[in-house]
Amino acid sequence: MSAPPVAGDGTLRRALSFRDLVVYGLLFIAPMAPVGVFGTLLATARGAVALVYVVATVAMGFTAYAYARMVRVAPQAGSVYTYARVGLGEGAGFVAGWMAMLDYLLIPAVAYLFSGIAMHALVPAVPAWVWTATAVVVTTGLNLSGVRVAALAGFVVLAVEVAVLLVFVAVAAYALVADGPRRGWTEPFTGQGGFPAGAVLTAVSVAVLSYLGFDAIAAFAEESAGGPGRVARAVLTCLVVTGVLFVLQTYLAALLTPVSAAELAARPAAQGAAFYDTVDAAGGRWLHDLVAASKAGGAAFAALAGQAAAGRLLFAMARDRRLPGLLAKVDRGSGVPRRAVLASAVITCCAAVWAARRDDGLDRLVSVVDVGALVAFGLLHASVFGWFVVRRGEWRGADFVRHVLVPLVGVGVVAAVIAKAAGAAQVVGAVWLGVGLGVAGVRRGR
Repeated sequence: MSAPPVAGDGTLRRALSFRDLVVYGLLFIAPMAPVGVFGTLLATARGAVALVYVVATVAMGFTAYAYARMVRVAPQAGSVYTYARVGLGEGAGFVAGWMAMLDYLLIPAVAYLFSGIAMHALVPAVPAWVWTATAVVVTTGLNLSGVRVAALAGFVVLAVEVAVLLVFVAVAAYALVADGPRRGWTEPFTGQGGFPAGAVLTAVSVAVLSYLGFDAIAAFAEESAGGPGRVARAVLTCLVVTGVLFVLQTYLAALLTPVSAAELAARPAAQGAAFYDTVDAAGGRWLHDLVAASKAGGAAFAALAGQAAAGRLLFAMARDRRLPGLLAKVDRGSGVPRRAVLASAVITCCAAVWAARRDDGLDRLVSVVDVGALVAFGLLHASVFGWFVVRRGEWRGADFVRHVLVPLVGVGVVAAVIAKAAGAAQVVGAVWLGVGLGVAGVRRGR
């Protein structure tokens, strides 16, 4: 199925290589994404934080497979919105896009806030909200300059992030050899004081926040120079790479953490700095500052990738007349959906600055950002069944596994994670869905 024409100002340009796609995915996720939630996961999973990321990687693997299947069917901007529309119909497509929009707008807000907090820790004289707003302005300017310019800048930042992560791994390995671990060698997988199966599943509902972003690669399907096959490989590659990095860094940090999971659970205020405290104890203040600076820059550019993906989602929905048509314009000079990107930047900036000015702002944002994406993932799995089984009748033999069993397991995983999510997240997700249905009803009436 071909993309409908863009009214007015041109079309999206096919300018992204395989490396560019992977860079966007890794940027959005961020190689050191667990830094901000390490303490929370360690406390929630009672020490089994590395196991949490193993389970989360496997769970997200089903979703990555569904993206890889559907991007070949509908290689268009819009990601899960487009796939649900093709596989399940217009109504389901709108719901998928609307729910994904909640996360595509709020995840960058969390990333900008992480950046502002990290920079404020390095330069306390400047308030966190000022750093947060500055990060929004800088990255928005790069996104408006063109997809290739943003990808190149992102590649440089990503290379620095990976280098810092390798420094941390080297220092941690040296500390383990020289002084031994502070915790048992298997505790990051087995937990402290017994295997916490239920606690691990609860922690997975938070850990999936670290992965939200690999799916954003699919939003650039119309800008890939190598077709849908390249996008599918990039999605799977990104998930595998980040899964390995997440398990490795959380395993090392869990071995070296100076406080136990029970102590962190009793002192929630200390959870946000738990990874930095571990780094400080293992390598000294210089490593602490290096990781903080890397996290500040990396978080800002994770938001850059998220903002770009959000702009493509708004653009695609507007192009199909599911949102106001003024968002469906593409700038002739840069090839960027400028209005859609600016709209996402304004919304994200307001949310991030609001949170940065509140003591509980980070907790409030983090607690609600993943439910929208999880609902969209559920509809993505259903779209695989809808397209391949219902519409094409491909369900016999090996197709039964690919088009029936895998989507069914994927929906089950998503449902289990949503059930374990925070009550506030479930409420926000339900309210957002209700608003979306209202919007759909009004536009249908018109």
